[in-house]
Amino acid sequence: MNKITGFILGGAALATVALVSAPMAAPDGGGPGGRPFAHRGAMAGGFGGGAPLINIALKHKSELNLATDQVANLEKIKSHYQSQIPPLHQQIQTIEKEIASLSQQTPANLIQIKSKLQEAEKFRTELRYLQLETTENGRSVLTAQQRDQLKTLVSSRHEGFRKMQKQPS
Repeated sequence: MNKITGFILGGAALATVALVSAPMAAPDGGGPGGRPFAHRGAMAGGFGGGAPLINIALKHKSELNLATDQVANLEKIKSHYQSQIPPLHQQIQTIEKEIASLSQQTPANLIQIKSKLQEAEKFRTELRYLQLETTENGRSVLTAQQRDQLKTLVSSRHEGFRKMQKQPS
């Protein structure tokens, strides 16, 4: 029974390490295809998650009629976000490696593993909070009309993506 439990926990820990190693919001050049931030899918509260929207706003600054000070503020918010993410990812990766190591022991110390899982979750929570904080800070820079235009841009991008997904290869 202990061997089976160890095998299951070891596999779960390795899967978790692989999952955490894939950046959720990597700094410039760190995401898939060199994209500055990995987009996290569905829009939360109609305004999406984190820095991807700042990138979209900056990419479409002329369409949104962003003023010079708005562009500068968005760039500052983006830069601040990017500087905070790597240390958190590193902490999570370190903890996940410790969990994998603890899982390989026979018998595995489940109390230590649980403690490490909780420690990693604190960093994941901080990542999520930073993403929400970045979204809110970016939102506060834009006017109501610009926010509406940005929502429309994001919505049209999602529609285009869905249409591409439905087309047969």
